[in-house]
Amino acid sequence: MKTTYYEATPRSAGPDGAKTGRNGLPGMLGPPAVVSACVAAAAMVALSLQVGPGSLTAEAAVALCIFMAAVWFWIFSPVEDTYVALGAAVALVISGAMPTQSLFDALGEESVWLLMAAFVIASAVASTGLAARGAAFVITGARSVRQLAHLTSLGLIVTAFAIPATSGRAALVLPIFLALRTALKDRPAVVKMLAILFPTVILLSAVASFLGAGAHLITSQVLQSAGHEGFDFASWLLLGLPLALVSSVMATELIVRLFTDPGDRNVPLRVDAAQLQQESPTRLRGPLDLDEQRSLLLLAAVVALWCTEPIHGLEPALVALIGALVVSSPCYGSVKLGAALKKVPWSMLLFMAATLALGSSLVTTGAAGWLAASMLAPLAVLGAWKAPVFVVAVVISSAAAHLLIQSRSARSAVLIPVVVASAGSMGVDPMAAAFASTAAAGFCHTLTSSAKPVAMFAEADGVTHYSAADLLRLSVWLGPLSTAVVLLFSFAVWPVLGLPLFTSR
Repeated sequence: MKTTYYEATPRSAGPDGAKTGRNGLPGMLGPPAVVSACVAAAAMVALSLQVGPGSLTAEAAVALCIFMAAVWFWIFSPVEDTYVALGAAVALVISGAMPTQSLFDALGEESVWLLMAAFVIASAVASTGLAARGAAFVITGARSVRQLAHLTSLGLIVTAFAIPATSGRAALVLPIFLALRTALKDRPAVVKMLAILFPTVILLSAVASFLGAGAHLITSQVLQSAGHEGFDFASWLLLGLPLALVSSVMATELIVRLFTDPGDRNVPLRVDAAQLQQESPTRLRGPLDLDEQRSLLLLAAVVALWCTEPIHGLEPALVALIGALVVSSPCYGSVKLGAALKKVPWSMLLFMAATLALGSSLVTTGAAGWLAASMLAPLAVLGAWKAPVFVVAVVISSAAAHLLIQSRSARSAVLIPVVVASAGSMGVDPMAAAFASTAAAGFCHTLTSSAKPVAMFAEADGVTHYSAADLLRLSVWLGPLSTAVVLLFSFAVWPVLGLPLFTSR
């Protein structure tokens, strides 16, 4: 199966034909917008350079102003996220707020190599059709609409360990959905339900894997820049997989109830493998061929090595690089290295490297600490309640941030430095606060522009599957529920699994 992992989400056109921003707002890159951004930056400089115990150094003030400018462009301008991030990183270097070497070191970060090699492995797995075969095996076992939804959800969760990033997973499973759409063309309500289910579970289940989203790597890197331990594949799996399972099951049941009526759910269902085969370019039945067996074995070996890093001591990036070399080797591999590298989303990797540098500079210059102290001063009057109130505020803010910033990685670059810098003073463990913030950011379903998987499944081959009203109907329920689940895990589940929430208790 030929899969393109990343497709740019097109900007929509306004009523006058002008380009619009990522939230459907008219492109705001004209002179008035630039002037307003400069005025805001100047005001920030004036405020941050005030004399006193809470004042910033000039270096930190400049870093903060560049950071705020980047956030402004991410929210309001139609400029690409990667361009904004790279521009902000270059501005940090030119201003002296960040050493030149720090920018180029970010491009060679272990997390960047890890994602690059993981995409090569994912390309090989997709090229064999192994994912499509597994999906067909799961789906054809359904005998009711509810069974079909939950089995699909389970299959989508598994893909979090095979394909990095949510857009890549969405591109991988889109052909499966299109085959289901054809097989169930006489049941439009079920088709709509599945169209909404696919991106919803993809986004909520990304937290299961350390590679599920670039934001996870950014979170760990910012923690390490602040002197904390950070996360590895095994620790993230232990904390994230239970949340992914609970959130996905909850969302699946919610979607089934919202978008199908009892009549739809009570009619028996059977998806025949022959019907799916007619719409699939790869073989879905019969024994695994040699390439499929090798890809499955390699994927299992790589994941096992990632999870057992404390035993053998091999870094995850090195394991992924070895896997990429094996899967593209002339004798064993199922894909050529050059072809696989062409499918790597280099723009996303550059974006992640730039945001890593931006987030780290906020922490190392002290700008994040100053910003956190300024924002959290009112919570001091809450006394013993300030810690739980802080956690609730972090989770709600992280879940709502998708309304302003489309990219999950950009949201982490904005939120995590501030969360890490402020958690300690609030009596909350910085790692726990950062993990809760990143997990809550998995909810980004309100608008078609909120996440690429949502946009990809909204319309395909000229067929519209769901409307903005359908997404709002889903979000009214899913937003509060997913936020409540993250809070439940933060206060009750993750402490039992070894991630304490409070530092003073």
